[in-house]
Amino acid sequence: MKSSTAIFYMIFSVIAFSLMNAVVKYLNDFSAYQIVFFRSIGTLFFTMPLILKAKIPILGTHKKLLFIRGLAGVISLTCFFQSLNYLAVGTAVSLRYTSPIFAAILAFIFLKEKIKPIQWFLFLLSFSGVLIIKGFGVDVDSIGIIFVLLSAISLGVIFVVIRKIGDKENPLVIINYFMVMAFVFGGIMSINHWRNPSLIEWLLLLSLGVFGYVGQLYMTKALQSHETNVIAPLKYLEVIFMIAIGAFWFGEIYNLWTLLGVFLIMFGLLYNIYIKNKKS
Repeated sequence: MKSSTAIFYMIFSVIAFSLMNAVVKYLNDFSAYQIVFFRSIGTLFFTMPLILKAKIPILGTHKKLLFIRGLAGVISLTCFFQSLNYLAVGTAVSLRYTSPIFAAILAFIFLKEKIKPIQWFLFLLSFSGVLIIKGFGVDVDSIGIIFVLLSAISLGVIFVVIRKIGDKENPLVIINYFMVMAFVFGGIMSINHWRNPSLIEWLLLLSLGVFGYVGQLYMTKALQSHETNVIAPLKYLEVIFMIAIGAFWFGEIYNLWTLLGVFLIMFGLLYNIYIKNKKS
């Protein structure tokens, strides 16, 4: 598959995840466990019928890798939602998307994917942009940082595991493993943290699964289609989209430091893609 198609898939995925994050921010009165639970229900509504209709083996063929992907997904999602209880959403989202750096390092170690010295510099440059956006050292809770970095590392593991699986598993099976595990975990953990939603809140909670399904499907397609250290850094775009959503939906104001961080992220991201495409 052409790299341009894989890049399009990832950008489409990022838009869907950005909308999901915006809804999660709006629903911050609910526990992270209940949000994980509803996030899984909405997605399973799509994946289960499609798998059964297509008669796809629901357990897949790479069960250990699928289980690791599902477990990493549950950890990443839960820790991210937990971090929103301690950090501003812009800070949490920015820090979480250090994940492409972890993904590139893990892919370098376990998948032997090559990374040029200039790419290491660009990853560092992009990371510095994330630090600037989040306002490092200003009103940052250490517990929140621990949660969001655990989420980022787990997300990096997901990128590498999906790349390892490649196109040997149907994307629906990969997503379904994650969602079934999230459904069980979120359901059990939310028993003691349950809050009855209103009608509008029901719709918003269920929409998390729709946005999550679209985002997960196209992220999986993208990672199956091209090298991790090209596709994974595109997740940085979610920071940009969340800034736009924050400004227009939640009325957030961003200063010149934030704009500088955005520039550094975009420059590091786009130049890295240029170098990889030039190489190939």
